[in-house]
Amino acid sequence: MDYEGIIIRPPSEAYSLLLQVTLGCSHNKCTFCGTYREKKFKIKPIEKIKNDIREAASYGYSEKVFLCDGDALIIPQARLEEILKLINENIRGVKRIGTYANAKSILRKTTAELIQLRKLGLKIIYLGVETGNEELLKKINKGVNYHDLVDAARRVKEAGITLSVTVILGLGGVEMSISHALDTARILSDIDPDYAGALTLMLVPQSPLYHDYMAGKFVLPDQFGFIRELQLIISNANFTDCYFTSNHASNYLPVKAYLPRQKEMVLDKISSVLSRKDLNRIRPEYLRGL
Repeated sequence: MDYEGIIIRPPSEAYSLLLQVTLGCSHNKCTFCGTYREKKFKIKPIEKIKNDIREAASYGYSEKVFLCDGDALIIPQARLEEILKLINENIRGVKRIGTYANAKSILRKTTAELIQLRKLGLKIIYLGVETGNEELLKKINKGVNYHDLVDAARRVKEAGITLSVTVILGLGGVEMSISHALDTARILSDIDPDYAGALTLMLVPQSPLYHDYMAGKFVLPDQFGFIRELQLIISNANFTDCYFTSNHASNYLPVKAYLPRQKEMVLDKISSVLSRKDLNRIRPEYLRGL
């Protein structure tokens, strides 16, 4: 496969065939992220993509395909449809195609276009929401506002595509910890995703937010401050039927719960950890990672 640079995929795509159709991230300006800093965004030439699909076909059966890098949905509709058709025609057994997307790229697609992509196999979209706080969205240079995120997420759901979103604990630092958590609960309620995952902020060297941290302009919560944010988000968010996790390696307290039906159970678990502040009950630093 003609992979260029580091390849990132969601944990749930661990056993997927990874097909790199774009290079980098079409936005690539978020202050907390250093993933694609060394990559200039581009859509890979169709001939390279065709060659990779032919190679992938030789591997045999693949149920899931994930389109890399950071935002394959930015590809113009006709080209993206061509890629999906090539996947279906050449790779045996494909039941689901997934991709990362940002709100801007989603909003460039009409609901009808997204429905067509779903019919061609695009069954899940991963959207980084990060926070519901308008001030923080500007500070982290997300490039969209609260309503853009909600509109984009709802468009995905209207098209019948499974929606998985992520938020980041600690993104507001100590100063904005509570407002970040409460506003994030609000946006998750408005979006009502199928899946939601909470990650814990880990500062990436050379990212703008890391420089703020080193200069004393940004103060991270302690371990239990992060967990308190998790508690506030879960207790204040209202979901119809969402599988909520904080089991990523960055998190201090792994949580898996179907919300709302397991809400009381998971909040009891978090409250017990917070009341005792026992470091033995949370993930140690040496086991955390991106």
